[in-house]
Amino acid sequence: MKIAIVTGAGSGIGRAAALALLEKGYAVVLSGRRADVLAETAALSGPARERTLVVPANVGDPADVQALFARTKDRFGRLDVLFNNAGIAAQGVPLEEIPIEAWRAVVDTNLSGPFYCTQEAFKLMKSQTPQGGRIINNGSISAYTPRPNSAPYTATKHAISGLTKSTALDGRKYDIACGQIDIGNAATALTERMAKGVLQANGEIAAEPRLDLKAVADAIVYMAELPLDANVLFMTVMATKMPYVGRG
Repeated sequence: MKIAIVTGAGSGIGRAAALALLEKGYAVVLSGRRADVLAETAALSGPARERTLVVPANVGDPADVQALFARTKDRFGRLDVLFNNAGIAAQGVPLEEIPIEAWRAVVDTNLSGPFYCTQEAFKLMKSQTPQGGRIINNGSISAYTPRPNSAPYTATKHAISGLTKSTALDGRKYDIACGQIDIGNAATALTERMAKGVLQANGEIAAEPRLDLKAVADAIVYMAELPLDANVLFMTVMATKMPYVGRG
């Protein structure tokens, strides 16, 4: 049985990915800030709940991350897949009005968090037998092209692409593969506003199509299931008609 950690597993993409991995037969460590919503994810898995471990953690806190991986090792003895999914966005205001505290919060969660988790995953994956594993980073369309008033989120997602490449390179000697999934307009609670209309680069407000979460979860499972001598370095999964190609 393969073991996976999913951060931000209490809702949205994280919940969908966790449930899909459980359906595939994985044991899944469900992590996030809120124990109650993590428990809801576990309950939604039905009989597979026996293969879950709920570990509340703030990925921006190195001590929380260390405790998360220690509990995973104690319970399961190894780690095969890490899905660095947890992320937040700052309020969409002009760049010059973004509070410094908001910038730091986004950097702590979206960039420092995946780095802390990747460090701990390396330590576990390189020491286990058989050695190795896979790390999947949740990037974004914003890893390539920004939306208006999104500097903190866009900057961290661009940085995740660099972390993905460095992780893929540095992990080779340990049979640790790393790839990134860049998701555009997945149908979650966070994107409900897009169906009603969001600011475009030309100043207009326009509704945007969204894609079903199952397509995203299926893509994550595909990446997770690859043998370690194969890797999807970058994958973009997006609503076909969203204004990304030619955005602006």
